[in-house]
Amino acid sequence: MKIYVKKKTNPDLTPMITFQNVNLVITATTTALIAGLFYAWTCSVIPGLARLSNFEYIRAMQSLNLSIQNPLFFASFLGTALLLPVCSYLHFGQPISTRFWLLLISTAIYLIGVLGVTIFGNVPLNDSLAAFQLDSASVNEIAEARSRFENRWNSLNTIRTVASSFSIILIILACINSED
Repeated sequence: MKIYVKKKTNPDLTPMITFQNVNLVITATTTALIAGLFYAWTCSVIPGLARLSNFEYIRAMQSLNLSIQNPLFFASFLGTALLLPVCSYLHFGQPISTRFWLLLISTAIYLIGVLGVTIFGNVPLNDSLAAFQLDSASVNEIAEARSRFENRWNSLNTIRTVASSFSIILIILACINSED
């Protein structure tokens, strides 16, 4: 009588390394980076800026709004806007899976609540503030410029923070969903 013992071997990771899964991980990473950026602004930058005088505030925001326009930011911000729809498409199949729905909803939230709010809300405010001639403005004009900008911009950033956070939560749920 022979006794066979099944040896435990290391699981083969090859089935996990697919284009779909690599895309999903990259999409989750870029989305998390953007959510972290907006969260960091909400937790630290905005409260720090609130402590500045009107002149210092406008000078700082003009500088920050210029400095964020860099290749690294655009790669993750716009990259996420491109990766999410591709990721959703790659997980589309029959029958339609929970993973697909999670990714599709995440895509919609990101495109509307992050990209849309930024393009149609924050960017016009940033452009308006960039055009403001701080050095030649009176104390009252500076106070008015800050008043027109700060609360609206902060509210829009809150929307982006919440939207990007929901987006990454849905992507994480898609990652751990075993249905697909």
